[in-house]
Amino acid sequence: MTQRKLLVVILAAGKGTRMHSNLPKVLHPLAGRPMIQYLINTVEGIDPERVVVIVGPEMEDVTRAVAPHRTLVQSRRLGTGHAVAVARELLHEFNGEILLLCGDVPLLPRTALTRMLSAMRAADLQTCLVVLGFYPNDPAGYGRLITASDGSLRAIVEHQDATPSQGAMGLCNSGAMVIRSEYLFHLLDAVGNNNASGEYYLTDIVAVARHSGLRCSYVEVESESVELFGINTQRDLARAEAFMQEHLRGAMLDSGVTLVDPLTVHCCFDTKIGRNVIIHPYVVFGSGVTIGDNVEIQSFCHLEQSTVSAGVRIGPYARLRPGATINANVHIGNFVEIKSSVVETGAKVNHLSYIGDGRVGAGANIGAGTIFCNYNGHVKAFTDVGAGAFIGSNSALVAPVKIGDNAIIGAGSVITKNVAANALAVARCLQKERPGWASLRHLHHERGTGKAAQKRRTK
Repeated sequence: MTQRKLLVVILAAGKGTRMHSNLPKVLHPLAGRPMIQYLINTVEGIDPERVVVIVGPEMEDVTRAVAPHRTLVQSRRLGTGHAVAVARELLHEFNGEILLLCGDVPLLPRTALTRMLSAMRAADLQTCLVVLGFYPNDPAGYGRLITASDGSLRAIVEHQDATPSQGAMGLCNSGAMVIRSEYLFHLLDAVGNNNASGEYYLTDIVAVARHSGLRCSYVEVESESVELFGINTQRDLARAEAFMQEHLRGAMLDSGVTLVDPLTVHCCFDTKIGRNVIIHPYVVFGSGVTIGDNVEIQSFCHLEQSTVSAGVRIGPYARLRPGATINANVHIGNFVEIKSSVVETGAKVNHLSYIGDGRVGAGANIGAGTIFCNYNGHVKAFTDVGAGAFIGSNSALVAPVKIGDNAIIGAGSVITKNVAANALAVARCLQKERPGWASLRHLHHERGTGKAAQKRRTK
């Protein structure tokens, strides 16, 4: 049998009222990535001819998140059936199978979708659609799949419309459905809104199809319920995040990464970590982090949009911000913040320093309390510290400035001009000393606290 064309429609117009957030529901992040991008990535893997996303008004951020796939706007939110009808003009000439998915069910496994499509392609022509069903741990809120004795699907009843006996059924609707294109709009046109929500439910097309003499089917998948459940509240989002974190940490452990206390490490969807890496408790990886081999990251470090090469030691309490590039065998110590800077091979920034918009040359040593003064209130400028340079403690390097190779900056200096290679630069007030001044001060203080002083104060 020749495989028919496939088109995917993702419903993503919901405002997510129960999230209590101004952010569109499908843009809430899971492991640092908008949830809808997981679903987009999954459906791209089944090679559809086209992916179309239905969005609501003023949801340009969603349009950007799903690009280059096309979006259509559901101007009035009248239910899932109405959302699919928005694509009528685009779909009416399409001949093949249409996979309908919900954008708030982001973790659908690709294997589940391929099982649905296989069941659809193996069915006779009287089978118009196949629904994906599952048994969640808690079925509250899910539509129930009402099945017939012959194994077919009779109806989908939404949770709020279910009778007590229907609500007691455990087989639930995942929100995923594949339908033959020639039946879709014929069935949608017969769907009404006589229900508790006053909306046009896409799921009602099952009952309509049965009344028309067509057969509906379902595929039951055994999968962790988190992969198939919808995210409608912040609690749901937190549960899905916990699932993702467990998955990502498990992948790290399986690859040989040592997590001293796995539950305290927060990962991102794109975190890349090499071999023989040790990660101590309470480390957070934001997006865009790559860690090389033989790296040790101590507790309470935060990294994002950064690259760390082999043999580096970081922390504790270090922060690598976007644009930080740490070359091999570098030491980044406690309370050090690095942003948009390169720290070259073998350099050390061990204590209480800010390195922003600059370069630290190979083998250089940055003393405690050093600040790259990169911003003057209007523009940011570059600080260049040469190879082998030594920056004394509590120094401020006011950008733009260049410190030459092997130069030495005296502790406590404020450097505003370039320093030549191999030079010593000290920029602080000349130390002055007054012999005996401290003793006189102490004596004055003692006299000031005597009886005469007390009398003066009471006059």
